[in-house]
Formats: sequence, C-alpha cells, structure tokens
Amino acid sequence: MAALAHTPSRAPSPTGLAGPEPRQGTMGLRERKKLKTRRAIRRAAYRLIALQGYETTTVEQIAEAAEVSPSTVFRYFPAKEDIVLTDDYDPALESALRARPAGEDPLDSVRRVLTHRLALALHEERDAVVQRTRLMAEVPALRARMTESFSGAFETLAVTLADRAGRPHDDLDVRVFTATVLAAVREVLLHWAARGHEGDPVALVDRALRALKGGPRI
Repeated sequence: MAALAHTPSRAPSPTGLAGPEPRQGTMGLRERKKLKTRRAIRRAAYRLIALQGYETTTVEQIAEAAEVSPSTVFRYFPAKEDIVLTDDYDPALESALRARPAGEDPLDSVRRVLTHRLALALHEERDAVVQRTRLMAEVPALRARMTESFSGAFETLAVTLADRAGRPHDDLDVRVFTATVLAAVREVLLHWAARGHEGDPVALVDRALRALKGGPRI
C-alpha cells in the first residue's frame, strides 16, 4: 500500500464518514433552508428512534415530527436507513485530502484526514455519532445499507488518491487500497459501538490504519 507514489497534487472528504455539516454562514439562502430541513428530519428521526426503536419508527412519523411531508423526507433521504447513514461530507474529505503534502505517504495522508474529520464530528455532534454507530451495530438493515453508503466515500477517496498518485481512476492498486482503508474504519466504528462506545474512536481509527502499514503488533 505504501508503494503508491505521489506526484504533485492539484488543488478537497470522512471522509465524510461523519463530519459536521457545512456552516450556514458560507451558504446561500436556498442551501441554508435545505440544511435546516435535513437537520430537522435527522433530529426527529433520532428522537423517535430513541423513544420507540428503529423498526417501529416510520417515515410518516418522522415527517410529522419534523413538520414536513413524507415526500419531502424521501426527497432528502431515499430510504429510512439513509436518514441515519447518509454522509454529506465527501467534498470536505476530498479537499482535505488534496491539500495534504504531495510527497506524503498515502496511508498517512488518509489517516490524518480521517482522524481529523472524526475528531471534529465528535466535538460538534457526539450524541449523533454515538446514536448512528449504535444503530449501525444493532440493526442488520442499517449494516447492509452502510456497506452501500460507503460507495460514495469509496469513489471520492479512490479518485482523489489516483489523482494524487498520477494514476488512472480505475487503477486496481488504488481501489484495493481504498477498499481496505474503508473496511478498517467500518470495523473500528462497529467495534467501538459494540463495546458501549468505550474508549476514543479517533485513537482506534488511528491505530487501525497504522496497523495496515506494518501489520498487527503481537
């Protein structure tokens, strides 16, 4: 993996994985309204799920609690699972990764960017991160959808790393490297949630990605 060579990068995330949404001061009126609606839907969903469980919470109930129509919910989130899992932060991940030093080892670049984004998410919306990862660990439908939802982060990472390495976007080495990194992050988040969110997930992700370079320490 470390063999991916860098060429000078062109000048952005998780990834998104779970970073804070864009600040409203940097957005136009239409975008601010959309962001407000997305947040209202998410908060309503988390509130209802905490009270009555994931399976028994319907999109209609979420829409009513968020004071929007069910069609509006589906316009923002194609499926109920997406309310929990949808990642809005790929552009921030991309820009952060492209901004890393051109000669930096790709695994180090990805590790620094992902741990930074996760730390920021925990600082700004820890409760949401905890609830999201708990549901991912407990609800089979969400785990299945999580694998699908990682496809966007996968393409963002793979294309960005390929560009930085001067390789085609379909380069097999780059895509295997990207898939391995995301699989490691997914496993860490599920591990953290399954153990009652004990410990520091940022440190766990950092440790897992370091292990990819040299193998597990025994």
